[in-house]
Amino acid sequence: MLDKKKSLIPIAMLIVAIVSWGIKTMLMPANVAIPISNSTPIATKPQNLNNEKKAQEVTVRILTEAAPGSGVTIWHHGKTYTVLTCQHVVAVSKKGSYRVLLPDGKIYPARLKSLPKLKGLDLAIIEFESETTYQVSKLGDSRKLERDSVVYASGFPNYHVIDRSQVEETTNWGKRAFRFTAGKVGLISAQSLPQGYSLGYTNEVELGMSGGPVFNEKGELVGINGRLKYPIQGINAFIFADGTKPSVETFQKMEALSWAIPIATYQQIAEK
Repeated sequence: MLDKKKSLIPIAMLIVAIVSWGIKTMLMPANVAIPISNSTPIATKPQNLNNEKKAQEVTVRILTEAAPGSGVTIWHHGKTYTVLTCQHVVAVSKKGSYRVLLPDGKIYPARLKSLPKLKGLDLAIIEFESETTYQVSKLGDSRKLERDSVVYASGFPNYHVIDRSQVEETTNWGKRAFRFTAGKVGLISAQSLPQGYSLGYTNEVELGMSGGPVFNEKGELVGINGRLKYPIQGINAFIFADGTKPSVETFQKMEALSWAIPIATYQQIAEK
């Protein structure tokens, strides 16, 4: 079981760690100024509450000897469960050792599945074995998303801001670290960013939520979280896959959004 002992670290140290880790993994970390608010208000509509419950049932935390990340269960056969996550989440494990925290609080050892077809995308598959029955996410059609379509994002932030001088790591929080946010599609880029990113949305996504799911209004999986708002790399973080850069006006819209890989991108590759 996870240790319940709290780990408090000065916020200045956290900032340095986030910036350093973000550069190494080519993530797009949020502004260095960490907000005091630890949650995004979600309208208490029955549909939102239902989708939050669905998200809790399929969102997992991926634990490594380095930084934790998130993932989503997408398939199972017998007692083998498949989790879709980001490549940069599993890449931080130098020993190739993974554990998966499930919604019931149980932790299982996991293994990375080699899928050469995913090369070039920030996606990875890990598998774990369990006799317990767990829910898997229903895949939606991300191609049907439009600007202002309602979307939900979930995952496990690595930090919780207590005040302006202290931040608590959530690695030992178990399922209590789960976070669910509501937002809308802000931009669907006709030109893909490197590694498959093309779905921009307004939801607040924090460090540690990479690899977690993005759902449509029906609670179907339509994307995988991976890039945060306001990258420290500026416009250079938005160089398109063909090497071109967006206009200043487009960049300003893009940097204010979180970014995901549409599930259709995964499906096109995985089903070949």
